[in-house]
Formats: sequence, structure tokens, C-alpha cells
Amino acid sequence: MEPSERIDQLIAGLTDWRGPMLASVRKAILDAHAQIVEEWKWMGSPTWYCDGLIAVANAHKDKVKLTFAYGASLPDPDRLFNAGLAGNARRAIDWFEGDKLDKRALKNLIRAAIDHNQSKSHAKAKPKAPAAAPAKAGKRKR
Repeated sequence: MEPSERIDQLIAGLTDWRGPMLASVRKAILDAHAQIVEEWKWMGSPTWYCDGLIAVANAHKDKVKLTFAYGASLPDPDRLFNAGLAGNARRAIDWFEGDKLDKRALKNLIRAAIDHNQSKSHAKAKPKAPAAAPAKAGKRKR
């Protein structure tokens, strides 16, 4: 089964408010950039990639959580991050029943994550300067 089909099944199985919320989050993510790829990882979690991991979603008993792999490195002018704020790398957004999804702000955050991934991948792809030749050992005095 394709990852998108598994995510469809997950959303369909969430018959309370979490299903529509996860569907809206997913749509905002996919609308943010044409090259985003969906995956199904970690024993049943929707994940989204573009030049690296962007985010992973989970539907918990009382919330929908979207965790950004490198959230601590992202600008968040709309202050969407409300969970995992003490971590060195990850940041998350928790939505609870009745919360509204700010699609514009989420798309901006997704684009910032892609920019971050691209800057990391470009840094890795840059050729390294050749190592300096080792200095010739001088003759020892006896």
C-alpha cells in the first residue's frame, strides 16, 4: 500500500475532530511546495520530506501533533510552535479540539523547513577545499 493510501486510512479512521484536523494539516503541507513527498514511517506516522525530513504527524488521544525535525532552527514569527520548546532540534505544534489551523502560517513554516533542508544539503554538497599537503619533515640533527 502506498504511503498516501495509508495516510488516507489513518484520517478516515479518526472519526472525531482529529480526522478533519489531520486532513487540513496534510493539505496545508502538500500545498506549501510541489516537491513534498509523503511517507509512512515509525510504525504508523505520516511524514513529509523535501530535501530531507520536514515533519512527522501523530494523532494522540486528545490532540494532533506535528513535529518538525529541525524546528529549533526555524523562524516562527507566527508562534505556531507550542510544544517541545526546550529541545535542541525538534519543535512541535499541538492542536486540541476547537483549535483553529492557521494555514498561511503553517505553509510559511513548512517553506522555512524546506529552505533549512536545502541549505543543509547544499552545504554537504559543496566540494571541500583540498587538504594542505603535509609539511615535509626536516632532517633531524644528530
